[in-house]
Amino acid sequence: MSLIADHSQATQLIKPLVALLAIINPLGIVPVFLALTEGFTPEQRKRTITTCSISAFLVIAVSALLGTRLLQFFSISLPSFQVGAGLLLLISGIGMLNATPTAFRSTPEEMDEAEASRSIAVVPLTVPLLTGPATISTVIVYADKDRHWPSLLVLVGYGVVAALVIAAAFRAAEGIAGLIGKTGINIMTRLMGLLIAALSVELMSEGLLKLFPGLGH
Repeated sequence: MSLIADHSQATQLIKPLVALLAIINPLGIVPVFLALTEGFTPEQRKRTITTCSISAFLVIAVSALLGTRLLQFFSISLPSFQVGAGLLLLISGIGMLNATPTAFRSTPEEMDEAEASRSIAVVPLTVPLLTGPATISTVIVYADKDRHWPSLLVLVGYGVVAALVIAAAFRAAEGIAGLIGKTGINIMTRLMGLLIAALSVELMSEGLLKLFPGLGH
């Protein structure tokens, strides 16, 4: 029994990291990264990767540490937020299943402005492409489940892992694009979309059961 309990605890502990990496899906952003950094020197591209990774970490860390306080400030209950976050995740997952950008991507005007100013590391690469509303809401939901500092620091640590994965994917972007091609990236995106869709149903069901306890009977 203890082994089963330990396995269950380990699964719950690692679930936020799996969700984060699935939602962020840096492999799916590789083609966009290459397009936006076309013509960059190696040094410019390296700076862009560094800025993007640090920005992604900061978004995740701030969401983990301050997200629940924002909910309290606006008097939003966690169950309501869980249902809303689940809907966002479901929309994101459906878009990924179709291997198409979701509604949370940048508008053409934002993309044009970013390319014109060459400040694409934060907008649109970090927000909203990598750490958009779905990522932020997911971190807040998991942070609210256990507000003790050790658990919050684990979430912040997952932000570090996510930042490192983003940096590694972007540094190897040209090799990845050449190795698996657009078809391979689309397949990976669809697989991540399926995982996100499943996680979204779990989030919404938890929230709905808390809002309407009678549904559990």
